[in-house]
Amino acid sequence: MIQVRISRNKKREILSFELEGHAESGPKGHDLVCAAASAVSFGAVNAVIKLCQIDPLIDQGSEGGYLRMELPLNMDQEVFQKAQHILEGMVVSLETIERDYSQYITISKK
Repeated sequence: MIQVRISRNKKREILSFELEGHAESGPKGHDLVCAAASAVSFGAVNAVIKLCQIDPLIDQGSEGGYLRMELPLNMDQEVFQKAQHILEGMVVSLETIERDYSQYITISKK
């Protein structure tokens, strides 16, 4: 199962997210849930990097199954808000996947 953890501050703004595990909803190379979660999360990371022109802290598992991204501290407020829109869009997409495939992916927010 893929476990998604979204970390927010007291204002409910996203500070970091983490995906861990494998969906195992199909054979290796044909796991649509894993492919969808990966595309959404990596797409969000790439969008934050390109559109916000920042270098977030990124940690990836060498064999897949793990991704963590944390926004840098002391970001410009305008850039931070742009990153929030991107990351909230990612959360909506992951929640859509979870709604239809909850046996393979869960999202927790802290």
